[in-house]
Amino acid sequence: MTNAIITSTGSYIPDNVVPNDYFLDHTFYDSTGNRMEKPTRDIIAKLEEITGIKERRYAPDGLLASDMAALAAQEALAGTDPETLDYIIVGHNFGDVATGSRQVNMLPTVASRVKHKLQIKNPYTVAFDLPFGCPGWLQGAIMADYFIKSGDAKRILVIGAEILSRVTDPHDVDIMIFADGAGATLMEATDQDAGIVSHLTRTDTLKEAYLLRYGETNRPELRDGTLYIKMQGHDIYRYAVKRVPEHIRNNLEKAGIGITEINKVLLHQANEKMDEAMLKRLFKLCGHENIPTGIAPMMISWTGNSSVATLPTLFDLIRKGKLGDHHLASGDLVVFASVGAGMNINSMIYRMP
Repeated sequence: MTNAIITSTGSYIPDNVVPNDYFLDHTFYDSTGNRMEKPTRDIIAKLEEITGIKERRYAPDGLLASDMAALAAQEALAGTDPETLDYIIVGHNFGDVATGSRQVNMLPTVASRVKHKLQIKNPYTVAFDLPFGCPGWLQGAIMADYFIKSGDAKRILVIGAEILSRVTDPHDVDIMIFADGAGATLMEATDQDAGIVSHLTRTDTLKEAYLLRYGETNRPELRDGTLYIKMQGHDIYRYAVKRVPEHIRNNLEKAGIGITEINKVLLHQANEKMDEAMLKRLFKLCGHENIPTGIAPMMISWTGNSSVATLPTLFDLIRKGKLGDHHLASGDLVVFASVGAGMNINSMIYRMP
């Protein structure tokens, strides 16, 4: 059977470093509109303790999400004729948001803008967007697997790109979590015994649909109808720690693969403590107490949470030997997993070619 492998990767991590001290002059309010009593320095220290974020990256003025996506794509396409692409799939949530604006711009689609920026002439390079929360890039990879296995496509570019710094509420502590970036992967058909082994996706909406949503500023006197990204952090934490490990275990069972066969677990970089808790519960559910050192690489301490860009960026850095001692070799098994707005959870088991 034809399999889908990732043959090349690229990423764009902005040079603009925003340390935690940047937020010292912010005045924070809670979700009920009351000013937070703790000193801002203490609020920042607590958030760093919980999330592991010491700094994050913001896109420079004038750069759009589609620009970052195109830059990551160019890196992933180096040495490849872009006219041979069958699809361009872009995962995102807010499209292009200009500097100084809160206006979400999604027409034309980000994927069409990327195709335009790459100057691809082929009309049968189909470009479309996938607004699927933080799991958007991974869901794009899953869709690419379907296209390739069906025989409909041989070469697909899957991108995750987001500029969250322009849709955050300056009076909400969650502003310190979010960041900007883009990651891209080139996926191709192969007859190798490698690539995507198994994938699984779920959507929970009965009680969870609005845990991540749009809402007005936390500061009551400044509410004017402008909308910002909002999340119920504690509820998301509880949901993710319970459901994501169960989901990954179910995918492993679907594939007939044991957790001890996995070489790396790449988790959406949303919260360091949350990822550690999910990993611990995953191994416990699989009947193992000991977690191998270095199995779950993290980059959130210096990149922040760039939503759909975290997984492809993390994978790109590891593939290129740019993330400490983390490396991947032919035959290694990798679990990708993400959770986000929807609420959506997905996971993919991947064998390195």
